Amino acid sequence: MPDVVAPDLDVLFCGINPSLLSAARGHHFARPGNRFWPALHLAGLTPRRLTPEEDRELPRYGLGVTNLVARPTRTAAELTAEELHEGAAALTDLVERYRPRTVAVLGITAWRLATGRARSAWGRQPDRLAGAETWVLPNPSGLNAHFQLPDLARLYAGLRG
Repeated sequence: MPDVVAPDLDVLFCGINPSLLSAARGHHFARPGNRFWPALHLAGLTPRRLTPEEDRELPRYGLGVTNLVARPTRTAAELTAEELHEGAAALTDLVERYRPRTVAVLGITAWRLATGRARSAWGRQPDRLAGAETWVLPNPSGLNAHFQLPDLARLYAGLRG
């Protein structure tokens, strides 16, 4: 699954890993129940609701998207701690190369495992990632019942403020 990146983005979103459907379609957050695209729009980050097939348009709005781990799985729970740790190193390299202002990691458990920071909390992190302000926000998967679409939109809107 190709990263959607460009130099000096406002926000680089980092998912955990692609779903099997996203990998098959070649577009980020392609599962019908995923709330990433509506959350971006409701947060005011895009002027309209984009579709997964329009993910390459994100840099036009100062946004990008990547994943901690490239391997597609049915659920993120199938990933190993080693894969997540290696993914955090690769994300650091990507951030060093493209210099986004903010990195928003979408999934706290994956972030904790990837970084070894078991006490990481939601929101802005105390440490920057390769110079970028770093946030940990809820995963927009429809499987994440703890956060509804209005919650996601409100939290994502805080990234540009």
